[in-house]
Amino acid sequence: MKSEQIIPDHWFVIVNPISGAGHGLKDYPQIAKLLRDNQIYHDAVFTEHPHHAAELTVEAVNKGYRKIIVIGGDGTLNEVVNGLFIQQVCEPKDIRLAVITVGTGNDWGRTFGIPTHYSEAIRAIKEGKTFLQDVGAVTYTESKFSQTRYMVNVAGLGFDAFVISIFNHWKAKGFKGRWLYIASILKAYFKYKSSGVKISIDGEQIFNNLLFSIAVGICKYNGGGVQQLPKAVADDGLLDITLIKPVHWWHVVFRLQRFFNGGIYSIGHVKHFQGKHIHIESTPPIRLECDGELMGGTDVDIHVVPQAIRVVVTKEFLAARK
Repeated sequence: MKSEQIIPDHWFVIVNPISGAGHGLKDYPQIAKLLRDNQIYHDAVFTEHPHHAAELTVEAVNKGYRKIIVIGGDGTLNEVVNGLFIQQVCEPKDIRLAVITVGTGNDWGRTFGIPTHYSEAIRAIKEGKTFLQDVGAVTYTESKFSQTRYMVNVAGLGFDAFVISIFNHWKAKGFKGRWLYIASILKAYFKYKSSGVKISIDGEQIFNNLLFSIAVGICKYNGGGVQQLPKAVADDGLLDITLIKPVHWWHVVFRLQRFFNGGIYSIGHVKHFQGKHIHIESTPPIRLECDGELMGGTDVDIHVVPQAIRVVVTKEFLAARK
């Protein structure tokens, strides 16, 4: 971090060099040139270890930066948003947050139509259109202690978290490629067993039975393009919840397109709910993932924090909402 006085118009850029199988590092020179060509003046730092992006965010805000660009994936964005809630200098929504996606999933950006082409993503940053989106505050159990983390896209429990655990295991062994997530889903499906789950929304119990998968979110997509929460509106002050009951493989195979085209709720085993607070218990305990990052597990409480962060979006996204 530089020690000199911060120039107000400067962006602080947080680069995850391992995002997108190394594209964060490989493509940064190209991205930096595009930023300079568009007169987007910036200071960049590379993350070096897990949770470093959160630490860098806190340092940047404390030093006076009020504009941050994330070059990475959903996990890096999650860390930066958590850093915004850790710092005590200003409200999180006082920071302008932009994302140039280089990750493998990039599900958060799909909801807002963030371009994957670097030049178009930088055009949106230069145009300066912003949107106040909701955030989920997730309280979970880890090593018998209660902890809280903020979620900017989707939290998943049960099968969803089991997929992430397999995916991370294979990544740690050196496997790469977009096929890896699909392979993780297939392996997880034939190994995961549904658990007994009790769910309450806004104090009212809505489910108490065996459950395969739970998704709770602010945005629409997870799992590399799956529309698991197609009715989610990112600033309506509500959490969207999708419950998937135990399902045979042929129900999935013959309805697979509905998971991607927004028709998931037409499947009989899938139920949709909305609310401001959700409480989840399970026997046995089930794991939790937030924005693709594994956390602890049940008991889990999630409540919405309305319009909590200011994110850069495209003018096309804003025009489509009118």
